[in-house]
Amino acid sequence: MFKIQTLNKIAKCGLDNFDAKYDVSDTAENPDGIILRSFKMHDMKVGDNLKAVARAGAGTNNIPVDEYSKKGIVVFNTPGANANAVKELTVTGLFISSRKITDAIEWAKTLKGNGEDVPAMVEKGKSSFAGPEVMGKTLGVIGLGAIGVLVANAAEALGMKVIGYDPYLSVDAAWAINKNIKKSNDINQIFAVSDYISLHLPLNNETKGMVNAALLENANEGIRILNFARGELVDTEAVKNALESGKVACYVTDFPNDEVIGVKNVIAIPHLGASTPESEDNCATMAGAQLVDYLENGNITNSVNFPSCSMQRSGVLRITIAHLNKQAMLSRISGFISERGINIENMINKSKKDYAYTIIDTDGDINPADIEALAAIEGVLRVRVIK
Repeated sequence: MFKIQTLNKIAKCGLDNFDAKYDVSDTAENPDGIILRSFKMHDMKVGDNLKAVARAGAGTNNIPVDEYSKKGIVVFNTPGANANAVKELTVTGLFISSRKITDAIEWAKTLKGNGEDVPAMVEKGKSSFAGPEVMGKTLGVIGLGAIGVLVANAAEALGMKVIGYDPYLSVDAAWAINKNIKKSNDINQIFAVSDYISLHLPLNNETKGMVNAALLENANEGIRILNFARGELVDTEAVKNALESGKVACYVTDFPNDEVIGVKNVIAIPHLGASTPESEDNCATMAGAQLVDYLENGNITNSVNFPSCSMQRSGVLRITIAHLNKQAMLSRISGFISERGINIENMINKSKKDYAYTIIDTDGDINPADIEALAAIEGVLRVRVIK
């Protein structure tokens, strides 16, 4: 029986993936797998039995991915499961950044108690909240993954001119983009010509603080920036200075911090991007299914630290090896199996940056001592035997 620990409330449809072979609870000790949403795991001690962590969402900054990678622990996320929810909120961001809708609503509340004078006061005061339409304006979409593509296509349908930027554009994303959307390899040029910028990038060492003073200095005057990706993509001080100078007309962020709350022309939304029942269900279902397939079959789909690697079951036994992506590792592993007189019926190997993963189906059993010896090969991080 596999033990699964839940670190957040997970939608029932996600937990339905786990049948009678699983013991699922929020108090599971030394679990085989963990499924979570936003729980911060960096200070959490985990047992040697932990094989995989599944994040019901796209971002994995709350998980110590580098530490787990070295232990051969596979970390999953659910890209695209919340894409429509974030797209819808981003489109909302376009409108509220332009039309001063949130300020107008707050002002309208102050009219309470003025009785029959309210309609006249509304007509007199509404001019303070005028703002431009988005139709005909230019939107720069930075990051063309699952969410960025949906945002770009939605904006084009609204009559906007859309320019996309993504140096790592996938084939699937390229097929999904509307043919009218232009693409650029120069992020500075996009900021210089866009009326709006929408960020849809992962947070990593390369992207942290990428929207900085230098980028904003050459940006279009009065640009509006929407951040529904990660707060740390933006240098807060640089944006505050740009707001004060008028270079940035409005900053909409789904990631408030103490520095931006209450700042004029900042619209701070309390991280509502994926806060829809549909999104939570989609993420939970995908995370649960990926965790089950890994634990029962050793297949990897949507891992952030190990390559996608799947193979139909054949033979008597399946051996999975998480290892470093080093020269001659595969020949060492396959040679070890052959030396033990075990026939390899099927095998697949995939790599992702510093790490690799191998699945081997054999037509015979392997004894525990040989498994220990296989795990002891330099560069091997974890070996699993699945019957």
